[in-house]
Parts: sequence; C-alpha cells; structure tokens
Amino acid sequence: MTEKSQSETSLSSSSTPGSTRNLKESFLHRKLGDSSSSTRGSIHDFKDVSTAATVGPGRMGVGIAIALLLAGVRVYMLDAKERDPTEQEILWERVTAELREGVNSLAELGLLLKEDVEGALSRVSFHPNEQLEEIIGCREVGFVVESVPEIITAKETVLSRIGRSAHDGAIITSATSTFLTDDLARYLEHPEHFLNAHWLNPAFLIPLVELSPGSATDPAVTTATREFLQSIGKVPVVCAPSPGFIVPRIQALAMNEAARIVEEGIATAEDVDMACRVGFGIRFAVLGLLEFIDWGGCDVLYHASNYLQRALSAGERYAPPAIVEEHVNAGHSGGRGHGLFYRFEEHERVEYQREKLTAYVALLRHLDLLPHTSVG
Repeated sequence: MTEKSQSETSLSSSSTPGSTRNLKESFLHRKLGDSSSSTRGSIHDFKDVSTAATVGPGRMGVGIAIALLLAGVRVYMLDAKERDPTEQEILWERVTAELREGVNSLAELGLLLKEDVEGALSRVSFHPNEQLEEIIGCREVGFVVESVPEIITAKETVLSRIGRSAHDGAIITSATSTFLTDDLARYLEHPEHFLNAHWLNPAFLIPLVELSPGSATDPAVTTATREFLQSIGKVPVVCAPSPGFIVPRIQALAMNEAARIVEEGIATAEDVDMACRVGFGIRFAVLGLLEFIDWGGCDVLYHASNYLQRALSAGERYAPPAIVEEHVNAGHSGGRGHGLFYRFEEHERVEYQREKLTAYVALLRHLDLLPHTSVG
C-alpha cells in the first residue's frame, strides 16, 4: 500500500501525503473553521451544489459518488464506522479501486474522455468516522447522502450526527430502500431539511431517483432536491412515504411472478428472461405501465385480471384495483382518448401514438430486433 494520511485520503494520480495535507489546510481548515458562524445558508437560496458528502462507502455510496463526480461536484466520502488505521487503509483501497473501475468503465464506453478520468477522480476525498461532524458542518457541503447499511440502529446513529452538524442550507437525504421518511426523520433535529432519495443501482447509470418527502419536509427542500438532481442528469420522481417507493413495489411483484412461472414448470428461466427482455422490457421502455393501460383500454386489463384470478386460483393476487373496476363499470374503456390516467383530444392521440411507435422502431433497430420484411 502507498503511504497516505490516516485522516484524509484524496483519490488522484498525483496525490501524496504532502498534497493531501495541503488540501486539508487550504480547504478544510479554512472552510470548516467558520462553520460555527451565525451566518447560515438558506434552503430557499439553494441553487447549484458544488460540494456534496456521502456517508457510508458501500456499493450505493460509491455509485452515487461517481454520479456526482461525473457532474463536476466535489465529493467528501465519509466512513460511518470506527476502524483502526489498518482497517481504514484497507477500506479506502477498496473504495479507490471501485471508484476508478467505475469511472474507467464509463470512459471505455465512450461516456467521457479518458483524459477526463483523473479530473473526475481528483474531486473525491476520503474521511474517517471521526471527521463526520467537521465535514458535514462545512457550509460548502450543500447535499448530504446517508447510505449506511439498512439497519435501523445504524441509520439512527448516523442521521442523528448528520442532523446535529449540518448547516441550515444543506439538504439531507437517505438512500434507503427500506425505511419510510418519517421513520428516519425523527432522528434529525431539523426534519424539514430531510427526505428519502432512492437511487437505483448502478447509481451512476440509471437515471431515476425516487424522492419521498416526509410529513415534515419543507416543500422547498423537495423542489431544490429535484432541481439539483436534474442538473446532474438524473430523472427524479416524487412519491408519498410508502413501503417500496414506486419501482421496488412493482419490481417485487414482477420478479416473484417470474420465479413462480419457473417454479410451476411453465417455462425455463432462460425463456422467462427472454420474454421479459424483448417483450415486457421493450414495451415498457417506451410506455409507462399506466400509459399502456390507457393505450389498450383499461377494460382489457379488467377482464384479463379477472380471468387470471379465476384460472390461477390466485386469490387477490390478480384482482383489478378498485380504480380500474369503477372506471369500467362507469362505461369508460379507455383507448380512445378517454383514458383512466391520460386524456387526449383525437388529433393529440394520433400524434402521441405515432411518436410512441417511432420510439419503438428506434429501440428495436438499436437492438437488432426489427421484424423481417419481404415485399415485392
């Protein structure tokens, strides 16, 4: 292992113990030294974040750090666990390798120039658990991500420390995929600055981030978080605090049903996955699930659901929700501009369907899955 400062490590090809100390003196000491000033940032003035902190250097923490680095954001990666110097060194060696591998892979895929790799990596530095309050309290840090393991006691400890240290202008988020916002917000002194921000792996590639504000979250915090994520190329959506957010809730149902099909001997794993990739996946890469209901008409879903419920003796597993049943019983089948979730004038509907079909063709062409044609 190369020699590095035990209190801070900066990932850069030119980093040395001396340059690391200079970085700490020129930035951390100067900036963190005035973090106790009575002049506080305002969340309502939140615009561009130039510096963020991630707490918890696991897979999700590393992925989020890469996404931030690629967008030009400086990132402080904080450990949330007490370790001896040897353990800390081993951890940062592992994180360093994962960061470099992730950024290099993007360069190999042509998503950034190879000469920009070192520039991106130079914007990250590593800090042990004992520096958490010092780093989080820096007024330069406008966006904080908690990504420690999904253990409530670990969340409580880290979020309590973050909440006591963060300045008034900082947004605090948890990357949890398990706990509701209100369950975590009680650990913070200022829950109005907090919300869940659920990234999907790999976080540096998947655009979606599910935002879940709590009952105490300031609406300005939600707006600012959405705007910041959009500024770094992410696609945020907002949902109320509910188990499973949006994607995990739908995903769990689909994955369990796929496993049941194999379990029941209906199809092989390979054929189930092929069907999902070239049928289910392609369809819903262009149309959302609710768009698709309105495209074909919710009466199709209603009758198909009732049939599957009876034929598979599936209990409530396939029962149509009340919103669909009520719409059908009211005589609204959808699919002709009078959808359950979307409504179009006739000329808008025609244009919309043409746009979607064009997108299908482009995707199928990219995947070399266009239908074979023989004319003339």
